[in-house]
Amino acid sequence: MAPLSDRANTLLERLAQVEPAARDARDQVRVARAPGRVNLIGEHTDYNQGYVMPVAISLETWIASFPRRDGQARFSSVQERGTYDFDVLSPGTRRDAWIDYVAGVAWSLGEDGVPLRGVTAVVDSDVPIGSGLSSSAALELAAAWTLSERAPPPLDKIALARAAQRAENGFVGVQSGLMDQFASANGRAGHALLLDCRTFDFHAPRIPADVVLVAIDTRVPRRLAASEYNARRSECERGVALLSQRHVGVSSLRDVTPGMLREATDLLDSVTLRRCRHVVEENDRVLAVGNALVQDQLDLIGPLFAASHESLRDLYEVSSPELDGLVEIASSVPGVIGARMTGAGFGGCTVNLVRDDAVEDLREVVAREYPRRFGRDAGFHVVRAVDGAGVLDLPPG
Repeated sequence: MAPLSDRANTLLERLAQVEPAARDARDQVRVARAPGRVNLIGEHTDYNQGYVMPVAISLETWIASFPRRDGQARFSSVQERGTYDFDVLSPGTRRDAWIDYVAGVAWSLGEDGVPLRGVTAVVDSDVPIGSGLSSSAALELAAAWTLSERAPPPLDKIALARAAQRAENGFVGVQSGLMDQFASANGRAGHALLLDCRTFDFHAPRIPADVVLVAIDTRVPRRLAASEYNARRSECERGVALLSQRHVGVSSLRDVTPGMLREATDLLDSVTLRRCRHVVEENDRVLAVGNALVQDQLDLIGPLFAASHESLRDLYEVSSPELDGLVEIASSVPGVIGARMTGAGFGGCTVNLVRDDAVEDLREVVAREYPRRFGRDAGFHVVRAVDGAGVLDLPPG
């Protein structure tokens, strides 16, 4: 068994400080981990039953926990102030704090009949909050593995991802699709995940060994992300409702073709038409990138990433000057295969596919050009594709 990392040992020490019994009863301690994700391509397609291609990444959330017999959950965080308590069988209502994602998972798992346990727990994470790398899904999946009486939880990975999504939709109040939770639950080391959000079928294209993923953070808070995300979802639903009046069998934008949209200028207002066009064309780009990875035709990916970013900027209108600037900067560096914004938008990160011998050149150019243009430093995260959520094997204390 490999020795525990310094991070794991520090987290276990924090747990022992708030629950001294954990120090001498290591066999009852559980450490759950769940990765964040970066989406290679397929933005705002998941809630339209389309295609997405996320990657579970080596920025993760960890939760160390010790069981309680009173049915209470007590959570604190290395990064955030305060301690929160709730009853795992009756989590109460939203508090507009990070604990909502944990309490929401307890509520959602309870809806699925999953036996839950009380815990004293400490959370640690290196997934940047508000960066578009899905810190919320990582917290939700780590919480599911923590609160379930059994580990692994008695749900298959898709069902577990859907339970976490329901927590975010029904408890936290963000109408997210399934992609983030799916990636955190189902990640596969060295691979991307091409998911059909209608059937939940997926396959895992391999990422070439000499290619790395770089997430570059604008460090711009995504203040409009939640409200505008919900607005975009409503605009897509409006498009479907109108198109279904003309075309039998249209129940989501997955059913809409480019030809239908060309003939719908009299039916859809210009804003709704732009939103629908992005989703329909983005689905085709996801499949094309998947084929390019399988066929090892990496030269095809750059133009597809560029088209995706332009569509998100001009048709879906969820980019920002900082995101556009980072894409422009990265695209000027030899060895960068493709660059685009990732996540919901209005700030957050870009995702970059980069030859491993070009990473330091990219880091240097971003460190020079981004502050010159925008007056702040960018976050620079070189990440690898990792396995999905699980628990650590702990040696005896």
